[in-house]
Amino acid sequence: MAGSRPLPKKCSVRRLCAGLLVVCGAAAWVGGADQAGAESPLRPYIVVGDAIPASLTGTKGDPERGRAIVANRQVGLCLLCHSGPFPQEKFQGTLAPDLKGAGSRSNEGQLRLRIVDASRLNPQTIMPPYYRVDGLVGVAAAFRGKPVLSAEQIEDVVAYLATLRD
Repeated sequence: MAGSRPLPKKCSVRRLCAGLLVVCGAAAWVGGADQAGAESPLRPYIVVGDAIPASLTGTKGDPERGRAIVANRQVGLCLLCHSGPFPQEKFQGTLAPDLKGAGSRSNEGQLRLRIVDASRLNPQTIMPPYYRVDGLVGVAAAFRGKPVLSAEQIEDVVAYLATLRD
């Protein structure tokens, strides 16, 4: 990236990503609290191997809405860590895999699980859980018990990413 400086030697990727999320107002991604006794805002889903094979909504998402979520720096914030086929977007991330070709590398169920909660595959991941509300810490009160994205938004993002083929 033009104009970028090398990271300090003591800077871990996890600390950098958490710092970016807090600076960008997405502290809800790096924390949360169990909502004991509260009705879950999440729709139930079943993980099979490395995927959530069934849609969270029972229907396919809209790829155009999904692209808008991925590119939006106030909603998905995907481009903080990922780069992708968005030539108009400056300052795309380099911490995570390029989204170009995501639909060739993973099927819809695999994409869905990585967006819902990538820590189910890799507990050390820096990818925030977009559809989890329990077991998190440090969430601002206004965001507690709320997923980052709705089930419909998750399906829209999955539909878009599935179109990205090499």
